[in-house]
Amino acid sequence: MKQAIVIGAGVAGLAASIRLAIKGYQVQVFEANPYPGGKLSAFERQGYRFDAGPSLFTMPHFVTELFNQAGLAPEAYFEYKKKEVACHYFWPDQKKFKAYADREQFCDEVEKVFGEPKAKVERYLAQAKKKYDLTHALFLEQSLHRLQTYLSKATLKALAHLYLLELPKTLHKANQDAFDSSHLIQLFDRYATYNGSDPFQTSGIMTLIQHLEGHYGTFVPTKGMVSITESLHALALKLGVEFIFNTQVEEILHDSKRVKGVQTSTGFHQADLVVSNMDIVPTYKQLLPQLKPPKKTLNQERSSSAVIFYWGIKKTFEALELHNIFFSADYKKEFEALFKEQTVAEDPTIYINITSKDVPTDAPKGCENWFVMINTPADHGQDWDTLVAQLRERVLKKLSKQLNTAIEPLIACEEVLTPPLIQQKTHSHLGALYGASSNNSMAAFLRHPNFSKRIKNLYFCGGSVHPGGGIPLCLLSAKIVDELIPKAS
Repeated sequence: MKQAIVIGAGVAGLAASIRLAIKGYQVQVFEANPYPGGKLSAFERQGYRFDAGPSLFTMPHFVTELFNQAGLAPEAYFEYKKKEVACHYFWPDQKKFKAYADREQFCDEVEKVFGEPKAKVERYLAQAKKKYDLTHALFLEQSLHRLQTYLSKATLKALAHLYLLELPKTLHKANQDAFDSSHLIQLFDRYATYNGSDPFQTSGIMTLIQHLEGHYGTFVPTKGMVSITESLHALALKLGVEFIFNTQVEEILHDSKRVKGVQTSTGFHQADLVVSNMDIVPTYKQLLPQLKPPKKTLNQERSSSAVIFYWGIKKTFEALELHNIFFSADYKKEFEALFKEQTVAEDPTIYINITSKDVPTDAPKGCENWFVMINTPADHGQDWDTLVAQLRERVLKKLSKQLNTAIEPLIACEEVLTPPLIQQKTHSHLGALYGASSNNSMAAFLRHPNFSKRIKNLYFCGGSVHPGGGIPLCLLSAKIVDELIPKAS
């Protein structure tokens, strides 16, 4: 039986291992941590359970299709439900908005709260759908680094409708052209953060992200986000995948033409093919030291990172939902701080995720588990101890004012995650959450391909390569790799 090795048990690595096992390969997954999932993991403190990483779950079919391909019923392994309200939004001037999952309700609420005509909102969302329909086959589901991709009907159709994509505009300009309400423009600008980018730099094509969330909806796994990891890990084990935890891969071995296997602290492990789910920068720097790195690709601007406060809160807040956003007063200034000054804005936007709203056992009775995330730059050597201390004070002051309740006395327990810790725990280069940013209009084409052009049978998946970061795109990267690899004979 042909041997396949996957480096890293992040969500893309898990998906890749499952797809390779279904294809008939004998699969080993090497993971430096003692647990699977990478960023998509969890921990408990004093009766509060916290998802450590990604908190937004959309496009669940990318998870369930893995079970279907294995001939198993997804619901036997993984359960989730759709949210009626995608997110609660709060502004400094006390304006509030409830983003309903139902499109009709959403448009009605926009008209009611922001005074934007319903027809205008529907037109905007219809255009976002057109962008997605024209480009998803090219940008999300195929390798951008193979000639046949550009000879397809889907590509030719996209080129024929290039004017609809708003590529030369920034996302902010596209939203500004569509609406008058500064609040609604800021709300739609926020979608740039889904891939760690700046709405004042990233392309107007990014309005398609609104379509993805609006069309597919927002979901909550009934056992927390970590159950995505747990269910995929269980599926991989059922398919015969072997996991070797607490084992760092030291080098990918090759003969300059073809991959041979990997070297770890336990010795050499032979493989017919290798898939790296490790961030592409350390993959080259640490695992492929003899291979000349693609400098232009690796030197791209990093995406944003984050500081996350995990707070056990001794109170419940009726005004809050699963997903909550507290906007800054000056979004442009906030992103200039992030990407130009490489620091944290004095008035940052705050995201709070509270899974105990849907999974009551995630916090003691009458309490809530707060995942409080603030976008930050990647780690370029900033004084994070000072920045975190300042940020904590600002966040507490802002939330206390917005919620009309002193928050600090309610904190029963606390953990903090910073960009340096993100890099340490997940090998994400500079702690960036999504690999390279998408601030450059050509960013999609500059991402590293899902295969090596020089070493045969060496492949790459995960958020630092094509098509990008976030759970759905990581799962798609594994799917692209799957389509590049023949069945085991």
